[in-house]
Order: sequence, then C-alpha cells, then structure tokens
Amino acid sequence: MEQEILQKLQAQDQKLEMIYQSTEKTRKYFLWTLIGTLAMVILPLIGLLFAIPFFLNTLFASLGI
Repeated sequence: MEQEILQKLQAQDQKLEMIYQSTEKTRKYFLWTLIGTLAMVILPLIGLLFAIPFFLNTLFASLGI
C-alpha cells in the first residue's frame, strides 16, 4: 500500500515537472512576442519623431513658406 502511494507521488512529481517546463517555455514565448511587438510599434514612432519635422521643413521650403 505504501509503495503504491510512493509510486503515485513520483508519477505526479514527474507530471508536475513536465507542466512546469511547458509553462516556462510558454512564458518565454509570450515575453519575446511582447518585446517584438513593442519594438515594431515603438521604433517606428521614434523614427517618425525625426522624420516628420524633416519632411515638413522640406515641404515648406519647396512651397516658399
């Protein structure tokens, strides 16, 4: 009886370890997805901060304003 309980506990420990590893992989995947998404949104916005004034100056210079 006691041996059977120990075997079940060991089986549960193995399953819990597999679940933990899977959860960690999923967490890392979501983290890198978030970082990539932020990079794809924030970097173009920073670029626009420099590009818009340059284009406006060029436009106004060509119009003579």
